[in-house]
Amino acid sequence: MAERLTRQGLDVVIVDREHPGRGSTAASTSMLLWEIDRSLVALTEAYGFERAVRAYRASLDAVTGLSALVHDLGLPGEVRAKTSLYLAAGDSALELIEEHRLRRRAGLPGDFLDHAHLLEAYEIARAGAIVSPGAADADPLQLARGLLRLAVSRGARLFDAEAVAFDRAGQSVTVELEEGHVIEATSVVLATGYVMPDIVHSGIQNVSSSWAIATTPQPQNIWKDGALIWEATRDYLYARTTPSGRIIIGGEDSEETIEPEARDRLIPQKSRLLAKRLAALWPRADIKIAHRWAGAFDTTEDGLPLIGPVPGAKGVYAAYGYGGNGITFSYLAAQLIGDLIAGGSSLLLDDFALDRDGGMAAP
Repeated sequence: MAERLTRQGLDVVIVDREHPGRGSTAASTSMLLWEIDRSLVALTEAYGFERAVRAYRASLDAVTGLSALVHDLGLPGEVRAKTSLYLAAGDSALELIEEHRLRRRAGLPGDFLDHAHLLEAYEIARAGAIVSPGAADADPLQLARGLLRLAVSRGARLFDAEAVAFDRAGQSVTVELEEGHVIEATSVVLATGYVMPDIVHSGIQNVSSSWAIATTPQPQNIWKDGALIWEATRDYLYARTTPSGRIIIGGEDSEETIEPEARDRLIPQKSRLLAKRLAALWPRADIKIAHRWAGAFDTTEDGLPLIGPVPGAKGVYAAYGYGGNGITFSYLAAQLIGDLIAGGSSLLLDDFALDRDGGMAAP
């Protein structure tokens, strides 16, 4: 957000109660997927084909745009172009076949691989998969700090503080800080991650926890192209590799265990489960765990972000990515809100509105 708004020539003040990058950013497995947590089939059933495709295309464009931004500005972040491998979770690939059919109708890239072709191409034994170009991965901490340093070099001011109140007074928005200081601005963007201020209300957002492990470096054991692997099971599973050859695998998501201390107590147990799932997915892996961690992981019922004006708070905008596409959606939020502040608009702002009803039940 700060990079985009400073690029527009605006006077930007950043208020962060955490050390930059040390909140949920540091826990991110940083898979930059354009495929959304809810399938194109599910979104089409909920919202219709046109609206569902609009969200998918916007997500694809966001990964492309973020990658180009990092390259053009020479930013750190180890952003690497990747293919994604969307695996069938059970014994049948019928759902993936239908998903691929609808994606082809939408003009989205990707190929369906049946069991035999998947085994031949990737040596992964599943009923089928959709392999798609256009994804990426990154070092999230380097990327966040690089973008922030760029914004500051353009004049943005960064404050270590916590905003506790927001008030619309006349032509400006007043932001009160915990220490008693006040900031007055024409526009305020809330990019507060998994902690929503009281002025934001959403009936489709759910807090959950996610766990992840990273193995020791093993570049000799990496699957083809180091593709980003994910499957849409209820407790989720996702895996990627690092430039040094580590394997990162995460998932085992839970909406029941969300308190930080309770979540952290489960790290040993969840790590063992993830190591077993890695062994089943990729038997040649050395499953020795070098790092293990957990973090907050918010979702929405329809898998889409919450981006746009905050209802009842003129001049206040929300940039909440959520789901497995947080970094992708953060770039998209910056473009949409930057354009909105400059006087533009987009149908996506209706699709991502904070007060939408969600349109579907959680899987």
